[in-house]
Amino acid sequence: MAGYGALSDVYEWLIGDDKLTPATAAAVYYSDVVGSLPPNARVLDCACGTGQLAVGLASLGLDVVAADASGGMVRRTTQAANEQGVSLRTLRASWDELPDHLEDSTFDLVYCVGNSLGHAEGAAGRLTALDAMSRLLKPGGRLVLTSRNWELVRSAGSRVDVRDRLVRRNDRDAVVSYFWQIEQDWEQEHFLEIVIAQIEPDGAVRACSERLSIWPYRYEDLVAQLRSVGLSVQSTTFDPESDNYLVVAGRDQARGTSEPAR
Repeated sequence: MAGYGALSDVYEWLIGDDKLTPATAAAVYYSDVVGSLPPNARVLDCACGTGQLAVGLASLGLDVVAADASGGMVRRTTQAANEQGVSLRTLRASWDELPDHLEDSTFDLVYCVGNSLGHAEGAAGRLTALDAMSRLLKPGGRLVLTSRNWELVRSAGSRVDVRDRLVRRNDRDAVVSYFWQIEQDWEQEHFLEIVIAQIEPDGAVRACSERLSIWPYRYEDLVAQLRSVGLSVQSTTFDPESDNYLVVAGRDQARGTSEPAR
């Protein structure tokens, strides 16, 4: 997984209002999803972005590791933690590198949110990523994952989506647009270019853009891959007509003997 170099400095314009602060991000993804954990529970956010969720969880007294493949995102997470006065460990690592840095079976909870799994390279890359997450969970631990409904994304074809309102962050406004390059086959590399056009105080426009690689997947294929790495779906919000969904999957007490190739 690569990307989110240029966008790391302007990523707040892509975060929903309900997840913009550490406190609100933790409320959305913690209190309402998995309930309470022991105060010393160990949590991994393995696509931490600019750190709202990781910092929010650390402020609740949890032992948090925040990882991301983007150095810019890790830098911003460290900055957010310092600003909030909370302690957490940051780590620049892609999903396949996580087992090289972290011990197996040591996390009570792993998060992979923000529609990030679509950046894993194809079915093989996605399986490797999910296997790494499963390996790091304690038996009985849980994975919380969010995803776009890629069936709907693909059905709409290649297009430009422009948000129908200005997004205001840090007393400044921006227009956010998305260019989707949808390929014929599911297995092909798709592309998403995100453009954030910030409106300067003098009326000038300063644009920041980045082209990201996407490998979409069907919901049923995700569930099958979760099962193949020893994770059982405990709850899901998947709806064929909804744009996004959340899955909570638990690690089986004993993983199967069949492991993905590494």
